[in-house]
Amino acid sequence: MSEKKKSPATAIATSSTDQIVVRGRDLVEDLMGKIDFTTMICLHLNGGRLPEPGEVAVVNAVLVALMEHGLTPSSITARLIYDSSPESIQGAVAAGLLGAGSQFLGSTEDAARILQAGVVEIEAGRAVDEVAAELADGFARDRTPVPGFGHHIHRPDDPRAPRLFEIARESGTAGAHQELLLALSRALDEAKGKHITINATGAVAAVLSDVGYPWYALRGFSLIARSAGLIGHVMEEADRPTARALWAMAEREIPYDGDLP
Repeated sequence: MSEKKKSPATAIATSSTDQIVVRGRDLVEDLMGKIDFTTMICLHLNGGRLPEPGEVAVVNAVLVALMEHGLTPSSITARLIYDSSPESIQGAVAAGLLGAGSQFLGSTEDAARILQAGVVEIEAGRAVDEVAAELADGFARDRTPVPGFGHHIHRPDDPRAPRLFEIARESGTAGAHQELLLALSRALDEAKGKHITINATGAVAAVLSDVGYPWYALRGFSLIARSAGLIGHVMEEADRPTARALWAMAEREIPYDGDLP
């Protein structure tokens, strides 16, 4: 993230009576009907550069991988808010997106930060395995969760991770960040004495870092993907309501154990 101070301005978009310009390109003539949505996302997030096919393939796979994972905290929240305020689909989706934090979705950003810092050290001359072992030892010593690792359902492996690695290799974009993540996986297994799952957010952090996105942009891809998923949940909630059943389940499963008057 640049710390250089600049005068207030935007290079994203402008418009006149008969033209809309986005990232230096005519929206109607250059973009609409000419590029797909994933390409537009890449162009927008990387400052107006048309992405290479390999980058588009990786980003597209990431968005597909992260869009949906069933009744998770974010989708349950969206359903409950929609039941409470059905006139506000945006409120329901926004409520669900607020759950993209250190435990779900947002860990992509944390994992990418670690990988990108590690690759800087590798490019300065350190060995991949040395950097990975140092990271693994630090997490084991501090007994802290490792961003991008672990899953409460997918064990021993998250099926999305190897597929994302495969797509990155096929598209010619696999690089140092994926290499470091896999080395870190081996080092963590050794340090902890058991296999630790590389989850989807860890794989996403590696493949998006390899195509050049800074760590602070990566949570944005999670939000883009999950927005579509949450809209699907809200639409199903409108047709097949579940929020009241979830509410009743909470009342049934979580009894009151406080004092009575």
